[in-house]
Amino acid sequence: MDAPDAVRETLADAHAMGAKILKLRLPFVAELRTYSKARFRRDLVAGATLTLVSIPQAVGFALIMNLPPQVVIVSVIIGGFVGALFFSSHHHVFGPTSSISIITAATVAAHSAALGIPPLRLAVLLAFLIGVIQVAAGLVNFGELTKFISRSVIVAYSTGIGLILVASQLHNLLGFEVEAGRSFGLNIWEAVACGVEGATSIWALGAGLLTLVIFWVVRRFHPTWPESLIGLALMGILARAWTFFFPQIYAALHHFFPNLQIHPLILIQDQGALRAILPVFAGLHWTGGEFEAVKEIFTTAVAISILGMLEAAAITKGLAARSGQKIEANQELVGMGAANIACGLFGAVPGSSSFARSAVNFQSGASSQLSSMLSSVLVLAVLLFVTPVFNYIPVAALAAHLIRVGIKMLNWHQIRICCRSTRSDVAVFSITLVAALFLKLDTAIYMGIGVAVALFLQKTSTPLLEEYTFNERGNLTALTDPANRAHPFISIIHVEGDLYFGAADVFVEQVRVQAEDRKIEVFILRMKNARHLDASTAMALEGLHDYLQATGRHLLISGVTGDVERVLRNSGLLEVIGEQNVFPAEANPTISTKRALERATELLHTKDADVRIFYDRPQR
Repeated sequence: MDAPDAVRETLADAHAMGAKILKLRLPFVAELRTYSKARFRRDLVAGATLTLVSIPQAVGFALIMNLPPQVVIVSVIIGGFVGALFFSSHHHVFGPTSSISIITAATVAAHSAALGIPPLRLAVLLAFLIGVIQVAAGLVNFGELTKFISRSVIVAYSTGIGLILVASQLHNLLGFEVEAGRSFGLNIWEAVACGVEGATSIWALGAGLLTLVIFWVVRRFHPTWPESLIGLALMGILARAWTFFFPQIYAALHHFFPNLQIHPLILIQDQGALRAILPVFAGLHWTGGEFEAVKEIFTTAVAISILGMLEAAAITKGLAARSGQKIEANQELVGMGAANIACGLFGAVPGSSSFARSAVNFQSGASSQLSSMLSSVLVLAVLLFVTPVFNYIPVAALAAHLIRVGIKMLNWHQIRICCRSTRSDVAVFSITLVAALFLKLDTAIYMGIGVAVALFLQKTSTPLLEEYTFNERGNLTALTDPANRAHPFISIIHVEGDLYFGAADVFVEQVRVQAEDRKIEVFILRMKNARHLDASTAMALEGLHDYLQATGRHLLISGVTGDVERVLRNSGLLEVIGEQNVFPAEANPTISTKRALERATELLHTKDADVRIFYDRPQR
């Protein structure tokens, strides 16, 4: 390619990228064409319910990252709103998550002091970098790679997240304290130990069970009402009344029972009181330190970006399977990138796809992306006007709600399909689930995808070598009795299946076993049903050809399709074997093999040749 052609190709690529950027659309705008008051009511209820979960979770993530709660809540407000503008999914919710919070905390702790950059500024820079990487990945269709993620991986990961969510809230439901960041197994063990030892709080457990009862009553008698919103609101009112009358109740009971210990309910405000905030555009303040920091945290930003893509794929595909909505993977990736860029510009921490809040959004009946936008607005309104009221919701009540959400994330129908379909699906599901429960969440995704790909390659790495011969009518047919082979000088090998790099060596090795029989002087590879040849296959075939030539024998190839012929020609193998020894496929599937037989008789200097067929049936 000369210089002008290279310049024109570069300009064409730049023009295509520019056109794609200009065509970036806001899927929510299309929803407005069919939007109605009924859908708005559903979105408003879902947004309000989502708000009740988002704020306390943000406080928890702030504790994990050791950063002010306000910067995490800004990520919920700004990131959630901007992400919803770009998402194609009606239920996808962006915001801080446990996995991203843990990675961010580790990154900040490792580099903040060494680089001389305050922790918050480093977290904001990380959010901006992640956003740029994700937007770029979405623009080059990197999100399409999610098509190759096994559904067994997604189902197992969703199941693991649901179980982790349940386990992480047991201590709040039972009313005892634990250190942040405990593992799934340790959370279960401590919950059982506290239950056996009687170290639980009867008041916390009672509040949680009462919350579940309210949910059930509302769902049972008024199924169209938002039971989560009603239940948590009622528990907030009851808790406010309890705290108002608690001194009098405690004094009265203590008068009759001097040794009685009554512990007050733990409320949201006890986990870190919220105060009113207003997000402000801060921009990025680049100094010499920031440029050095980019070099140090860039690989981490790439890892978080990939993790976010996989989490988004798992969430949106799982919800789409239940809602029937069509999802655009690249659009979701661009939405997350735009949200993270906005978080960076507003001085907030990075975020990703939230399993818990997306599930709450779906279960609350959201009908469009507006539910997430409304939730962002409502979060801001709550913090500005009703923060004191919100602070009175019992932590145990919220824990009961999240446990209920976690249980609903267990899709037993899909789990049953994964566990009954094939052994490979069982292996992928089990390994991914165990890794999610006992290892890091990003490790679980990588392990699940790796195992699924490895098992897929194992399945497709053994081509089928099937036995045929020409019958009296001149048609290819299966050879049922090997004893009928009369002339052993020619061997026809019918090849069927994928011959990519994973299968090339296996295929040639099987043929080489037959080639050890020096009576066979001509091998005919019938490759009409061979697919996906690559460089590995070409080199393996060249090695087979050289081996046969060295022993005075010949290799012929028949039934060559256009794709196979292209690989043979581009690799130079066609010239090595000789065009006179390669026979293209024709309309009649036996013609090319008959032409190869004619060529074989020429090479053997005989006018009559019986056919020996090599057959290797793979074990099932």
